[in-house]
Amino acid sequence: MTRFVLGRIGFCTLIAVLLAFFTIPLLWLVTAPFTTDPTYEVSVPDFTWDNFLAVVEHPYALPSLWNSVVLSVGTALLVVLFSALAAYALSRVRLPGRDALLYALLLLSSIITGTAAMVPLFQLAVELNLIDSQLGLILILTGGLLPAAIFMLKDFMDATPKSYEESARVFGASPLQIVRHVVVPLVRPGLATIAVWAVANVWGNFLMPYLLLSDVEKQPAAVITYTLYTEGGQANLSMLSTFGLLYSIPVVLMYLFVSKKYGFRFHGGIKR
Repeated sequence: MTRFVLGRIGFCTLIAVLLAFFTIPLLWLVTAPFTTDPTYEVSVPDFTWDNFLAVVEHPYALPSLWNSVVLSVGTALLVVLFSALAAYALSRVRLPGRDALLYALLLLSSIITGTAAMVPLFQLAVELNLIDSQLGLILILTGGLLPAAIFMLKDFMDATPKSYEESARVFGASPLQIVRHVVVPLVRPGLATIAVWAVANVWGNFLMPYLLLSDVEKQPAAVITYTLYTEGGQANLSMLSTFGLLYSIPVVLMYLFVSKKYGFRFHGGIKR
């Protein structure tokens, strides 16, 4: 009995330490923007709005958030579109070595990451005149996310009933009409998963925008955050905490919306 009680106490203590480890930084992020002179410690805020006014007056803070939205949404749309078409084709068409191709794409995309391929990607962007272009960055980010997106979405495509497609084909529907009106409604949870995953990857990406976008007016929030320091190189905690809070809100809202709509309870291509 004593051993059981000690085990329960130890387990609860471990859980409490883990919760504190993850909760305290979040508490700091929520309270520091409303504190006049924030420090690295969590304290009761005095509910000032001066930090938010300073962020609004910053010439690049709010525009960088819009740039992040453009890059994230643009990449997510292309990833969802191309991965849906590719996953549907790989799911319905029997090709020699199809599964090997999928695993090879996933393996190569995991090993040869954007960081490892930075030099050839930079040279490719220079040759195509895509340096300092948001469209070029969107295309590069899309190419990096597509292999994993196709691999994940193919499971949803495999789980959709083929009888619906056969019925639509009998009534003269074209392949694109079948994909748009039959397959897409069935795999919407999967498409939502891919969209959220793509947005989250692009939203927090620092290296690619930092290297490919030299114009500060085109840089996303992940890069602008790097510049929120004093002239002496010290972190401007009031600006960093406030901008960090604003930077986190869109992703949290997106997660809550998708979680409420789909619940993230996915079973193949159909929500049961």
